[in-house]
Amino acid sequence: MELKIMRKGINYSLNGTGNRLVFFLQGCDMLCPWCSNPEGLAPGGTLLVHQTNLTDDVCPQGRIIEGKLDRTDCADCSGRECVDSQKNAGLSFSCTTVDVKDLIAEAQESRSLFFDGGGVTISGGEPTLQFEALKELLEGLRAVGIHTAIETNALNPRLPELFELVNLLIIDFKHDDDAIHTEMTGVSNKTIEANIKAALAWHPNVLIRTPLIASFNADPKIIHRFVAFFHECGAGNARFELLKYHEYGRQKWDSCGLEYTMNKGYISDSLFRSLENIYKKAGLNVIRS
Repeated sequence: MELKIMRKGINYSLNGTGNRLVFFLQGCDMLCPWCSNPEGLAPGGTLLVHQTNLTDDVCPQGRIIEGKLDRTDCADCSGRECVDSQKNAGLSFSCTTVDVKDLIAEAQESRSLFFDGGGVTISGGEPTLQFEALKELLEGLRAVGIHTAIETNALNPRLPELFELVNLLIIDFKHDDDAIHTEMTGVSNKTIEANIKAALAWHPNVLIRTPLIASFNADPKIIHRFVAFFHECGAGNARFELLKYHEYGRQKWDSCGLEYTMNKGYISDSLFRSLENIYKKAGLNVIRS
């Protein structure tokens, strides 16, 4: 099987324990307006414009006009000559297709880098969108003794099938109110909550992360509801991490031909600490990675 890979890299502690090789998979089934990897949203991949290097001659369809890309024909363009044969610095495509066996081989060659409990993390986009190939990759990594982790939005109802294949399960939980969650991300949170309950009941190593965003979920009342939900599920040995809103990916939205609509998302350090303390006082195991 093959996987569409957005990018890969080595990170320490940000995508799981220790030093890790991280494969970021293409495609996501949410549309969060604060997403820092908008190039990974479209399942088929995204054409990125690097404006300072864009020249009019790289599109064979003539859709670069006065230094701007008209994306009218991009969705139906299967050849992608602009990036596959033109080899220019003004345009790039967000993903490549790689055989699962090659990814396993790369992971084995990288073993010397997996110190402090490291291994391989599969992130995204949303990795479970490519479920069967992801499962094959995780099975292959486990078979050769490599520590595995996935970062997921927990929207896929088949997620519990992967529990026994991952040493570390990182789940992103954004809001407990289904209507608000649907309005902001485009999808319901019902399956997410069901998967979190299943994970906390079964998996021994779960990390649940929540991005704190002004006017969305950075509110003590909401955080107290989060705490009640986690205790209802049986938080056990799970770890929890709150993350401050940032705009690291804002410029990439424009490069993808998308509009960044998230405004006034920042929260203060004092509010962040107070919300974090709600978790701590409730007995949840809070970490900062």
